[in-house]
Amino acid sequence: MKNIPKLNKPLIMATASGFLSLTMVATPAFALQEATPEMTDVDVNAKEEQYKEPAAGVIKDLTNYDVNDTKFLKDYGILVGGWANGGITYNTHNPANGYNGPVTFSDRSNVPQLNQLNMYVARAVATEGKKWDFGGRFDVMYGTDAIFTQAYGVGAYDVNTGQTHSNRNAWDLNLLTDPTYGIALPQAYAEAYVPIGNGLNVKAGHFYTPIGYEVVTAPDNFFYSHAYTMQYGEPFTHTGVMGNYAVDKNWSAMGGVTTASSTGGWDGGFNQGLGNWGGLFGTTWTSDDKGTSANVSGTYAGTSEQNSSPWALYSVVLKHNVTEKTHLIVQHDHGFANNIYANGQANSVDAQWYGINTHTYYDIKDNLSVGIRGEWFRDQNGFRVCSPGRVSAAASDYNNTSNYAAAGSTAASCVASSWYAFTVGMNYKPKKWLNIRPNVRYDWVDGTDPTTGGAYRPFGNGNQSSQILMSTDMTITF
Repeated sequence: MKNIPKLNKPLIMATASGFLSLTMVATPAFALQEATPEMTDVDVNAKEEQYKEPAAGVIKDLTNYDVNDTKFLKDYGILVGGWANGGITYNTHNPANGYNGPVTFSDRSNVPQLNQLNMYVARAVATEGKKWDFGGRFDVMYGTDAIFTQAYGVGAYDVNTGQTHSNRNAWDLNLLTDPTYGIALPQAYAEAYVPIGNGLNVKAGHFYTPIGYEVVTAPDNFFYSHAYTMQYGEPFTHTGVMGNYAVDKNWSAMGGVTTASSTGGWDGGFNQGLGNWGGLFGTTWTSDDKGTSANVSGTYAGTSEQNSSPWALYSVVLKHNVTEKTHLIVQHDHGFANNIYANGQANSVDAQWYGINTHTYYDIKDNLSVGIRGEWFRDQNGFRVCSPGRVSAAASDYNNTSNYAAAGSTAASCVASSWYAFTVGMNYKPKKWLNIRPNVRYDWVDGTDPTTGGAYRPFGNGNQSSQILMSTDMTITF
């Protein structure tokens, strides 16, 4: 999860204060065509799904009423929306602890989950033109996914010393400390369109990362579960300032600064670690016919205010439409964190994590698609992937001796390993506002248990080195 293992997961005040005084809602992850000119040709973040116009929701379809049609919202270009996502995952091992090993989001076995009840208020800004424009976005998420998307940037312990942090980031932690359900505030940013050159979009506040392929928001992913790369190899959010600029119809660039984190600029909040500044960067090339794109993005920062050891990541995402109906995505990530404590070790190490995953989708009909995903992810030092993921996220110290998500003696294990996963799934949309996603997933691990010297067995309540998950979920947009 992008920042869960070991509990990892800037505001330029002069700029942000001007934006925030105007509005506390931000550009929707999906820009309204009514509110803005057409999106520029280049997809800056290699995530064009974030800019799709939202389909009519269930309320409008069933009642013919849409709050966004009211005069006030239309006059000011404000959008109110949301979605509900939930599902159930059957684990063939039926683990006694109720967890699907390190798998997050769909992490509970054989029980229904309300993963995301997400509401947002947003105002889109222009993406081209000669006039300044201002907007923003604010999201609130309730559900079992909240614990994975909170601002973990200042974790339960210092990753460079192993010492417990006395002051955690208070942005959205502990709003609700139920073992399963929580509340996250994953986005709260202001945005401005600056009419310079081809147009510059600047975002300031707390926002989802532009790095990688898969995203947190349930309506924008093909699969219910996530790749290890997304879960553990990348940040989920940043706090800072980020700019997007379309150089021409084929090339674009993204850059910014991040802060408020003790994990290299990842998942920062608003009230701790404000002295630790880092960088965010990316560039995208898109073909003339928009059927092929290549994105390289990443982060670089000192780990924390107390330690300048580097924490860095790069991600490469290649996308190609093999045919009009066949879509291929290949992703490679490589992360580094120096002088950190991992896997309960007494001495610090220079940690690395890296891997590759592929997605292939085929559109059978406009409302029916099938897909496969394969992945290899290497956690070189046992620093990133911990099992169960939810227990690791709720840990209160380096040794995981106490956390509110664990039942009884349940504890998280973090072992240097190679992780493999293969997922087959389908998307069926009988209505524009309803998406049903049945999935079958097979996970296995190659690692050595340091306590026994035998094979590492993180699945099936610590008894298995592989597992099969069968899940179905649905997403309803409002």
